Amino acid sequence: MTSRKATSYFKDLDDLLKRVQVTDGNGTAIPVDEGAAQAVARLLAVKAGPGKVMLVGNGGSAAIASHLQNDLGGGVGVRAMVFTGESSLTARANDFGYESVFERPVALWAEPGDLLVAISSSGKSENILRAARTARKKGCAVITFSGFRADNPLRALGDLNFYVPSGEYGYVESAHAVIGHFLTDAAMKPRVKPEASRD
Repeated sequence: MTSRKATSYFKDLDDLLKRVQVTDGNGTAIPVDEGAAQAVARLLAVKAGPGKVMLVGNGGSAAIASHLQNDLGGGVGVRAMVFTGESSLTARANDFGYESVFERPVALWAEPGDLLVAISSSGKSENILRAARTARKKGCAVITFSGFRADNPLRALGDLNFYVPSGEYGYVESAHAVIGHFLTDAAMKPRVKPEASRD
């Protein structure tokens, strides 16, 4: 039986969330609330126009990307897409190499005014870096979620960069999920509670 306590884990995660950092496209630190507000504004700008949100990630980050796609489409009402369908993903990996599995569909689908959300715990995954660079070349805005080293390369590629200062996957992925939930929840219109039944 593990000696680690759940309450200690939860406290560590809470402390970590309080240390999340946000930088802009120039690498300048901005307050987390301001960065989050800018990210929500970008999501709503995409919703108001003809654009879409593309989300990329590997493993646990892919699961976060898919969850955010669902919340963006179902809750926020913005067009959102991921590129992790099994047959197409494995075909691209087999034919062109795993490093290009997100770069190629981003190159195909991205248009100016779109937004890419790139998620990588290490901030070093080559396929995520290629996707972010391709999105920028195509005139898209880029938001990144990363962790581990503060100087990871993904953190330098976004217009807004959310960085979690931890080297543990579980903490980084959990923090990324919380950040994503906040952004989608904040972008949703307030829900009106149904009136009580008068039966």
